[in-house]
Amino acid sequence: MKADYPSVLLIYTGGTIGMIENPETGALENFNFDHLLKHVPELKKFNYHISSFQFNPPIDSSDMEPAFWAQLVQIIYDNYDNFDGFVILHGTDTMAYTASALSFMLENLSKPVILTGSQLPIGTLRTDGKENLITAIEIAAAKNPDGSAIVPEVCIFFENHLMRGNRTTKINAENFNAFRSFNYPPLARVGIHIKYEPNLIRKPDPTKPLKPHYLFDTNVVILTLFPGIQEDIIAAVLQVPGLKAVVLKTFGSGNAPQKEWFIRQLKEATDRGIIIVNITQCASGAVEMERYGTGIQLLQAGVISGYDSTPECAVTKLMFLLGHGLNNQEIRHKMNSCLIGEITKPAE
Repeated sequence: MKADYPSVLLIYTGGTIGMIENPETGALENFNFDHLLKHVPELKKFNYHISSFQFNPPIDSSDMEPAFWAQLVQIIYDNYDNFDGFVILHGTDTMAYTASALSFMLENLSKPVILTGSQLPIGTLRTDGKENLITAIEIAAAKNPDGSAIVPEVCIFFENHLMRGNRTTKINAENFNAFRSFNYPPLARVGIHIKYEPNLIRKPDPTKPLKPHYLFDTNVVILTLFPGIQEDIIAAVLQVPGLKAVVLKTFGSGNAPQKEWFIRQLKEATDRGIIIVNITQCASGAVEMERYGTGIQLLQAGVISGYDSTPECAVTKLMFLLGHGLNNQEIRHKMNSCLIGEITKPAE
């Protein structure tokens, strides 16, 4: 009776949550995932079928790259019909990049894909991993009365907040509340109960089958502006052989130096077909390029708005679109469009 027993596939990629301290050296080492039940006996209390898949060898999330994203998509696609939801255990450092990438790669997703991890290994006494894991599994299995998934999205669950994956950024290296979704409210808050926000959760078309994508083009760079940045630096970045797109992190609501050379370098790059997307360096808020003269100059140079995109989302979205062989105009249009809830576009 599958309906009575929700099934969740647990995918362990690596990361702190799955590490255990070597009692002799004190170093953190990956432990076999079969030991999970020993450290989290609460999992046995779930009336769920929980299966697990482990990357072998597990990877540090600093080594995460598109080939591993493709591997995750393949695992989810191959097991899609057999499970109600998926939980990916992942190192925190690049979790927001993976969540953003998967949101584009899993087209027509109608089941939960929940990424979580921890700041402390699951074997330690004060670990945050146990709570994160248990709640992520519960969310991955949660269904509406009609049997549809409550959260059919790629999400990050961390420290009592369920956040849309492509809206989330890591903001803290040592506190348990390591992630924040600055420009989109949490999809659920967890206290005694899990309080979902149905009006914030995407509603997929259940008649459309999952369409997996695997292609990425990594000829992208993130360029952060700062006072005093030199023309040689900008020119060197924009002349990198093979470069196809730039995420330009500007000041405030999308402002940049008004120096003649700066605008000229950007214009020459966009004329060569390089796509330049403007996002703010601020953690919260959006680019409004029509607001100030400096932003208008960027528009005239061919720079496009990234609205309130996170850096993680902007770079993975560009890599995804470039990988699919679209022409320059199509990519510019899609970067200006909200494909999967990743940006907030003002009413036109």
